[in-house]
Amino acid sequence: MVATPVKSSVAASTSQTTTVQTQIADKFAIGDGQPLALLAGPCVIESEDFTLKMADEIKKVCDRLGVNLIFKSSFDKANRTSISSFRGQAMEKGLAILNRVRQEVGVPVVTDIHESYQAAPVAEVADLLQIPAFLCRQTDLLLAAAATGKAINVKKGQFLAPWDMKNVVQKLKDGGAQNILLTERGTSFGYNALVVDFRGLPQMRELGHPVVFDATHSVQMPGGQGNTSGGQREFVPYLARAAAAIGIDALFMEVHENPDQALSDGPNMVPLSHLEAVLTQIVRVREALNSGPKVDLKSV
Repeated sequence: MVATPVKSSVAASTSQTTTVQTQIADKFAIGDGQPLALLAGPCVIESEDFTLKMADEIKKVCDRLGVNLIFKSSFDKANRTSISSFRGQAMEKGLAILNRVRQEVGVPVVTDIHESYQAAPVAEVADLLQIPAFLCRQTDLLLAAAATGKAINVKKGQFLAPWDMKNVVQKLKDGGAQNILLTERGTSFGYNALVVDFRGLPQMRELGHPVVFDATHSVQMPGGQGNTSGGQREFVPYLARAAAAIGIDALFMEVHENPDQALSDGPNMVPLSHLEAVLTQIVRVREALNSGPKVDLKSV
């Protein structure tokens, strides 16, 4: 028997729902009637100077295109394929670097938490807490994040149906969370591969929260290089354009000055030199969608 999504009173399309917004601290809102938001940065904090440089360069691109940036980088990659892989910085050092980004570059920041005890100290710096896909059902982690009062971005597990994110949302709401983002980052497709079912974007948005498309992890090949994950970054622009045409509130892309030299997730990261071209396409697709007629076949 094939499972079917739970029905919702909220319409499916980004352009057709009642007001769905998530507030990012006192910076800006993501959702209906708002500019595209971009969650972007190197996968992991490699060094202080490099992180600040990347944040500044990405912000310049976003400013030119009218996109709201939330700078993303992880202080610890706790789910690397190999024990020998680079994981990042100690939490205290990593948060200090992200705080410099907030203060000196002037953008909100998002980073992952992997354990419940990390939620409170990370919330002292981060404007948005991120729950990794592998951990999206961990109740204690979700409740700890909710207790901080910060906005939360949950990545849908590669093993989870879009409509089953309702249980994740309910856990967060029971913990007091109000500002929630839901991210699509691909679904396991056999071994060492992911595939994106774009129906998941409107299906998750039916839960009443803005949706994000992770264009770089969606082209990842988990464990595909033996002791590291592979990726096919050449497909990032295609999937990102498709997601924009479906209707998204924000785009997630990991970006690096030289992805082939990156210390984590290089094969699926977008080169900084190509960011503006990719993002320009997304902005234009989104503008075309918003200027056209609204179509809703759910009631037909």
